[in-house]
Amino acid sequence: MTADSPPRLIPAGPARMELRVVNSRFIGSAAPAATVEDAKAFIAAVRAEMPDATHHVYAYVIGHGSTTIEGMSDDGEPAGTAGRPVLSVVRGSGLGDIVVVVTRYFGGTLLGTGGLVRAYGDAAKAVLAALPRTEKIARRRFLVTIPYSAYEQTRRLIAAHHGTVEHEAFAADVTLEIILPEAHIAALSEALRQLTAGRASLR
Repeated sequence: MTADSPPRLIPAGPARMELRVVNSRFIGSAAPAATVEDAKAFIAAVRAEMPDATHHVYAYVIGHGSTTIEGMSDDGEPAGTAGRPVLSVVRGSGLGDIVVVVTRYFGGTLLGTGGLVRAYGDAAKAVLAALPRTEKIARRRFLVTIPYSAYEQTRRLIAAHHGTVEHEAFAADVTLEIILPEAHIAALSEALRQLTAGRASLR
């Protein structure tokens, strides 16, 4: 991602909203999904949570921009009246790595094609409006070996550059396994080089 490209937004957590349309209940559930497997697992979880519902319509968008994987299902509703409007709303939100399930409990009154399109689209819009969002940040994993004397300062430098320490190994020197946002790699690498007089580097 270049400095002037828009942020890639993803869900920061799950959300749920419910609408009632002519006695039918439409329950929108949304969650982060970094892979198709994540999306399918969430869809299965919603089905298991509400097994007596009439339909579980879904749509997902994995990735951003030109490298997305999309999926949708009408789940028994007339073709094009359910999954497509939900997917259209998700696409229009600008979010990636997201799955939305709209669960319907039929209320006894047929809504017609246009009514279904509106109801499913509105349920998707409602849950997306309630969804917390965050920026997707590319991260990479590194190893760094440092002398014991630099351990505390190195931990502070990693934290200051928004990195996290995943694992530590203590031998003749200390080896840290860290995850670091790509935007901070060069700055942390230079800070470590200065701290350890060139002995430490990211690898």
